[in-house]
Amino acid sequence: MQTKKLAVGAAALIAVALVAPPAHATGGKTVTVTVMGTSDLHSNVLNWDYYLDAPFSDRAGNVVGLAKVSSLVNKVRAERGAERTLLFDSGDTIQGTPLAYYYAKVEPITRTGQTHPMAKAMNAIGYDAVTLGNHEFNYGLPLLATWVRQMKAPVLGANAVHARTGVPAYKPFVIKTMKVKGDKPVRVGVLGLTNPGVAIWDKANVEGKLRFTGLVDSAKKWVPVIKGLGADVVVVTAHAGDNGMSSYGGDLPVENASAMVAEQVPGIDAVLFGHAHNEVAQRFVTNKVTGEQVLLTEPSKWGQRLSVIDFQLAKQRGKWTVTGKSSTTLNTNTVEDDPKIVNLLKPQHDTTVGYVNKVVAQSSESLAATESPYKDTPILDYIQQVQVETVKQALPGNELPVLSIAAPFSRTAVFPAGDIRVRDVAGLYVFDNTLMAVKLNGAQIKEYLEYSAKYFNQLAPGDPVNVDTLTNAGNTPDYNYDQLSGVSYDIDVAKPVGQRIANLAYDGVPVAPDKEFVVAVNNYRQSGGGGFPHVTGAEVVYNAQVEIRQALIEYATAKGTIDPADFAAPNWRLTRDGAPLF
Repeated sequence: MQTKKLAVGAAALIAVALVAPPAHATGGKTVTVTVMGTSDLHSNVLNWDYYLDAPFSDRAGNVVGLAKVSSLVNKVRAERGAERTLLFDSGDTIQGTPLAYYYAKVEPITRTGQTHPMAKAMNAIGYDAVTLGNHEFNYGLPLLATWVRQMKAPVLGANAVHARTGVPAYKPFVIKTMKVKGDKPVRVGVLGLTNPGVAIWDKANVEGKLRFTGLVDSAKKWVPVIKGLGADVVVVTAHAGDNGMSSYGGDLPVENASAMVAEQVPGIDAVLFGHAHNEVAQRFVTNKVTGEQVLLTEPSKWGQRLSVIDFQLAKQRGKWTVTGKSSTTLNTNTVEDDPKIVNLLKPQHDTTVGYVNKVVAQSSESLAATESPYKDTPILDYIQQVQVETVKQALPGNELPVLSIAAPFSRTAVFPAGDIRVRDVAGLYVFDNTLMAVKLNGAQIKEYLEYSAKYFNQLAPGDPVNVDTLTNAGNTPDYNYDQLSGVSYDIDVAKPVGQRIANLAYDGVPVAPDKEFVVAVNNYRQSGGGGFPHVTGAEVVYNAQVEIRQALIEYATAKGTIDPADFAAPNWRLTRDGAPLF
């Protein structure tokens, strides 16, 4: 894509009518522009939990899905006037549910020509711009390109650039023009920024093809362009949290840089951000250059909230100027599903429901993941077994012991006694990871386990054991607590971080620092996700791009039965000063 073409396309003006309210007593005309926003929809279209095969529910009473969002959007448009509103999204759209998986992998839209369910729903709702999230890249660039073509709204990503030329691979921004009756139009510019972590998390899909520049540097480049083209209001839609931290090292630009963009880049009125799955109704950040207040808002996840930003503008010296702004988040549990979206998506939804309810095996007993974050459970051992067997079969000449790493992705996953369906397996392994294997020695494995063990809060002698506060130290998510199979070890939570791994042994013999192992690991971890030591630089001995979730399903189908007697191997435990915690 040529720079000139980008500029023309990005500056394309889409006119809608905007009626000005009565003038203030000062005589100056005022107008109000409303921007609505979603983020981290993760392919939730209907209020449905495909893993439970039931309507979505949680303790807080939340609902999910674009059908709910659509009803709220219709309500706001009716209240404010559709001609006075815009609707944006801040990314992570086409991955996250079995619905997305089905149309990416089982019946991929790249092969069938079907319209992606998220494109179908977002087009029907009438989005004005959508920004790329990091999960947009999970299924590869061809599928992403197909979805982008199917979207009526421009899909933005200013800092995703071609690796060789540095030219943006997607539209950087778009300007929406709103006509004001009897006066100059109001122009709203929106700049889309995605997450630099894509270079790590989806290395296999983007390496050598795309680079990801920093959010701050990209905003400094493009905001003046947007202002120069006459934008009266500038909104940044950023797929990045607001805490200035990164889950990876310093080799890449900051992961969660939304507040940094607001602080360091002049000319921005508001940032609609995502990635962190938090609800931020309204937060103001002071721009360090201008002293102006920049508004930030984040609409939670999965369509549970809708951010609504109101900008007040007044005519000053012949130009529209933002004189006030505020935001709130609306809960989608206050409305019913939009029947238009439900009916439109019913065929694809029904197809997905049929797929996830396919029986693949029988389980001899009920296996649950509830205690997996703090106990060695058979259900996670099933993942370990499949990963080990897959690697062993692929490396027939390998003479090294094969270990495996897995994390407790879902505390609610269950293999019920009896029929095991696709949705049961998918609910255990909720991420679209592929399987790899690397070589690590004993010393590296111990350091890896020490790093993983920072997940636990330190427990003093005599303190009661509370499983609700034992885990997630330093906000470490469950998916970044790796458990290792094939060796035995203790984690002493009475000890400080870095001194917790004890009795590390293989076949009952202490592991020597130089003893070599092959370790099965997922691509997210091997590419640097979570910042674990040694694994990114280790020699890769297996990478056949096998999807782990699909491997679990196929293994269950081939065996026909899931019996913990075949794979359960308790090999790690939590201790306090050497005594078992449980």
